[in-house]
Amino acid sequence: MWLTLFFGALISLFIWDYLSKRHSYQILKRSGITGPTSLPVLGCGLEALQLGAENLIDYVGSCFEKYGNTFRMWILNESQVYTKDLRHFEAILSSTSLLEKGGLYQFLRPFLNDGLLLSVGRKWHSRRKIFTKAFHFTILEHFMDIMDKQSGVLVEKLQPFADGEQVVDMLKYVSLAALDIITETAMGVQVNAQNDPEFPYIKALKSVVYIQPDRMLKFSQRYEWLFRLTAPLMHHKLVNDIRIMHEFTDKVIGERRSAVERAIADGSYRPLSLGDAELGSKSQMALLDILLQSSIQGAPLSNADIREEVDTFMFEGDDTTSSGVSHALYCIARHPAVQAKLYEELQQVLGKDRTAPVNQAQLQQLKYLECVIKETMRLYPPVPVIGRYTKEDLQIGDQIIPANTSIYLVIYFAQRDPKYFPDPLSFKPERFLDDNDTERQTFTYVPFSAGPKNCIGQKFAMLEMKTLISKVLRYYELLPKGPETKAMFNFILRSTTGMCVGLKPRLT
Repeated sequence: MWLTLFFGALISLFIWDYLSKRHSYQILKRSGITGPTSLPVLGCGLEALQLGAENLIDYVGSCFEKYGNTFRMWILNESQVYTKDLRHFEAILSSTSLLEKGGLYQFLRPFLNDGLLLSVGRKWHSRRKIFTKAFHFTILEHFMDIMDKQSGVLVEKLQPFADGEQVVDMLKYVSLAALDIITETAMGVQVNAQNDPEFPYIKALKSVVYIQPDRMLKFSQRYEWLFRLTAPLMHHKLVNDIRIMHEFTDKVIGERRSAVERAIADGSYRPLSLGDAELGSKSQMALLDILLQSSIQGAPLSNADIREEVDTFMFEGDDTTSSGVSHALYCIARHPAVQAKLYEELQQVLGKDRTAPVNQAQLQQLKYLECVIKETMRLYPPVPVIGRYTKEDLQIGDQIIPANTSIYLVIYFAQRDPKYFPDPLSFKPERFLDDNDTERQTFTYVPFSAGPKNCIGQKFAMLEMKTLISKVLRYYELLPKGPETKAMFNFILRSTTGMCVGLKPRLT
């Protein structure tokens, strides 16, 4: 009897699986979109067992070689399409309705909740309008002091290793500097990550951004109930780390809200105004203050609303910038002619006094440095994949992406298309000089995404990257020491071998 019930249930499961996937299978087949062998119920799940952060990029690259510019996968009943076809990039990123993130983004939701990165609809639109002013140039000018100060701490921390021989993984040090910058600019607090990397919030953040992306590639941890069952200690650690992060953010928000309320009560409160001549010099202003002073349809944002956005700023403002800066330093170290030209530009624009404050206007004049950063992000985009979720069948040229599919735009490979970037694997910053920039279409180069959901903080990120890179280069000559990078993916592009350089002090 039990055997009969078992086989009956198994047959029912197969029938359900076939019926639920039939529509998508038919559409994908007619569209010529193929992929790895998919088994009943499991889909490509058994093949996915072999995948991890260390080999996912290589695997996706091999699938593009085997199945073409667009291929499909099934993980259990989850339909996924991966593409480096630029027609898909334009159709998806320019859409004003296709804004929901792909399925893998669910692993960010426990600690980002419904912040700007993950929200859609009216909530996303309303908050996007608020945050536009958070990155106004007058506010960014205020943040320059913080960026310059923490860049100075970074070069001090690197000094013990600057003997021209030691191999230094730059991500380790750049990441802590970026954390100091984003915590002070986003929340107005100093956590001193570069001096105290064991600070509880810092440890918790680093833990969460490692555990969650790693989970998405592990079949045994992909679902919450299965994660609790197969990795109970790690699950407990994740829950505890998220609690630490949220409690810290809640405490900061509560204290700053109380300060605003006290200022209103004693008459010293002055609402934020982008026309305020003193705005760029208000030493205590942070992105948090902008959120505290904002309202949607007359109602102020709650502490929970603000925490979602502060946590989102923290996630997007730390690892992405760290990846971009570290990869740039790695590339500069291996291209001495580029480094020499960069150093000459820094001397001309910033002068020879390395301790003098740097302002936004000066950084904007560093055109060749900007080309170097752009070329770095072409080869090594900090966010190598962008995902969207289709609620309806989506026609793109002669192909249709079926409804209920997570489609992933693989920027890492798309930006290496020789049609738009000749000699694509070579590091050539000159391809981004103004006279060449117009030759490419908008959606061929999208390290900050594009369209309505482009990165709202890209100007902030560019200033921060320029500040950190320029400071390091003014103090040290970068040497090609250590292993070559090997791409790994856990939401942010990293390297299994580190982003290694040697450092040699420059003569003052």
